[in-house]
Amino acid sequence: MPPVSQTAASNRFSFEERLQIEYLLDNYLEKQNEGKDVIDGLTQSPKSLPPRYFYDSKGSQLFEQICALPEYYPTRTEAAILQQYAEKIAKITGSCELIELGSGSSTKTRLLLDAYSALNYPLRYFPIDVSGSILKESAYNLLKDYATLQVHGLVSTYERALSQLKPSSLPQRIIVFLGSTIGNFTPSECDRFISQVSTTLDRGDYFLLGIDLQKPKHILEAAYNDSQGITTAFNLNILQHLNWRFRGNFNLDSFSHGAIYNESAKQIEMYLVSQQTQVVCLETLDLLVQFTAGEKILTEISRKFDRQKLKDYLKTKGLKVIESWTDSNQWFALLLCRREINKNVF
Repeated sequence: MPPVSQTAASNRFSFEERLQIEYLLDNYLEKQNEGKDVIDGLTQSPKSLPPRYFYDSKGSQLFEQICALPEYYPTRTEAAILQQYAEKIAKITGSCELIELGSGSSTKTRLLLDAYSALNYPLRYFPIDVSGSILKESAYNLLKDYATLQVHGLVSTYERALSQLKPSSLPQRIIVFLGSTIGNFTPSECDRFISQVSTTLDRGDYFLLGIDLQKPKHILEAAYNDSQGITTAFNLNILQHLNWRFRGNFNLDSFSHGAIYNESAKQIEMYLVSQQTQVVCLETLDLLVQFTAGEKILTEISRKFDRQKLKDYLKTKGLKVIESWTDSNQWFALLLCRREINKNVF
């Protein structure tokens, strides 16, 4: 084996010094309750599955492919808004610890890091994601490109990570939640989540939120039923993940993908549809699930928002929208909020 060069050794040491990853998912309690949410979802009527099971390693990779699809406007539209206004965001917030929920490949995060770097602010980044593999890969890629960046990754759910954040080493912190992932929450889940974000922040801290706005049905449904079938593969992969994780025997060929826009609820609903009467076993969970032909499993919702109504709602949680930006089509928006009142209000 050839000797390791001094430069390579120095770079590796530098990476190790600037990178910390904590795994918050593997504990005894979670092991004891593992799969309970799957049992609950598949034994209720209508059936559902928690979207977190999309994001094994393959699912995370497929989602990155979805973000590049021509029909899937949210990623490129949000990125364009962020590119235009990242410098303004950095100037408003000042030196800031950056916490990102659902960081994925951290592609759009680079726009913020560039803006803070251009102002000579220290770069402190806390990516939070349930996929440890994609978090570690993206962290290494960032460390290669930002010589002064320090990364403290948290492999975790949002709720657990937010509850375990330590006090910021910088004057403020900003929690970043992009991609309109907030639309995947039901109204009650959203209420709990926003309350937790608000109580996590100190007065004067910031919350940057990306939201998908209401628009014509044909645009929305095309975004979730792409012509290349990547979204179909992503949706079906949740079954493959369950097969691997819980020793299941889902036959992916006996389910089809479908996504519709529910106009009354203002949300996309993504389903897996059983193509035949069948019984599926998840051995680890000691679970048998019966399906009739045409029966659906709800795997995801994606709510679409009215910008003013959401601003008004955030204000009730102590998060004042101080700036908001949208694209020329008004398809997507970024809301920059500031924590206006002390934590003990809630």
